[in-house]
Amino acid sequence: MPSEDILKTWRKFDHFPMETVSKLWVYNKHKAGRQRDIAQMREDRQKYGLSGNCFDLAIWLLDEFKKDGIKAYPIGHDIDAEGAHVAVIAVDETGGRYLCDLGDQWITPILIDSHRQDFSEEKLSGVFPAAKIQVKPGREHLEILYHRPNGKVSKQTYDTTPIEAEEFRTAAEASQNRISPPPLIECRVGYKDETAHWEFDDWEITWSTTEGLIKKESNETMSELADVIETTTGMDKGIVQTVLELYRKREKE
Repeated sequence: MPSEDILKTWRKFDHFPMETVSKLWVYNKHKAGRQRDIAQMREDRQKYGLSGNCFDLAIWLLDEFKKDGIKAYPIGHDIDAEGAHVAVIAVDETGGRYLCDLGDQWITPILIDSHRQDFSEEKLSGVFPAAKIQVKPGREHLEILYHRPNGKVSKQTYDTTPIEAEEFRTAAEASQNRISPPPLIECRVGYKDETAHWEFDDWEITWSTTEGLIKKESNETMSELADVIETTTGMDKGIVQTVLELYRKREKE
């Protein structure tokens, strides 16, 4: 288990969705993408319930770890490409490294050091919504296996080499300028006695639960859909509706 210090910082983000609404909203306002600074992200969160994509969330989490006196650094994969993904490694007082991935909406950080006594390669429950996970560490790469209730196994791979600050800033700025429909929103939601994964992708809403996938076709109007998203994530309905319409327009161009 992560130290209480790491968990205390991590839990500040329990209700932050991962979303690409902010990306197009900022892009449309300034006619160009840009990586928001911490002050702007805080303001947008307070006023509109926005959070951001994986770069936004990693930057904000790193800042909170720094303020709380916890060593942390960014990692990821394909950070200069369309499918870029970034996360954070937090290091506890004994040197243990923990993967902290708000972009993928993990429930809790996970130990990645196989030499540690408390490390486990077993399938673990309760650390990721609606899946048991296995950690497969390598010298420079980390592989995460997700075992779904239907028996399907998917994976995510990270390069665990710390990303240099300038490279990270450049990749973040580039990411904010890549606007690819459809919009994507993910968050952790309560479902019965578990934490499930709620996702809006390809204009469909899906709950991933230990009982399996629950899909809902989005037949609502944009206004009704924005209502659902606001209720689920806390994001401002007006902004959500405007951005959804912008994404739909881009799909047709």
